[in-house]
Amino acid sequence: MAKYGRSASKRVASAMRRRKKGSLKSGSGRKVKSRKQAIAIGLSEAREKGAKVPSRRRSSSKKR
Repeated sequence: MAKYGRSASKRVASAMRRRKKGSLKSGSGRKVKSRKQAIAIGLSEAREKGAKVPSRRRSSSKKR
């Protein structure tokens, strides 16, 4: 079974296009240049809209 839904991939693709165009902004308002950051923003937007996306990974330092 697929981990990500079709609408989630559309959100990520949209974020990648906005990054390439230069209009994608991070939470702090700065332009996003990183490919990984664009993917993360796209997945975050998909989660907000209720798309099928696995929950966020937690950092290893918080697992204690």
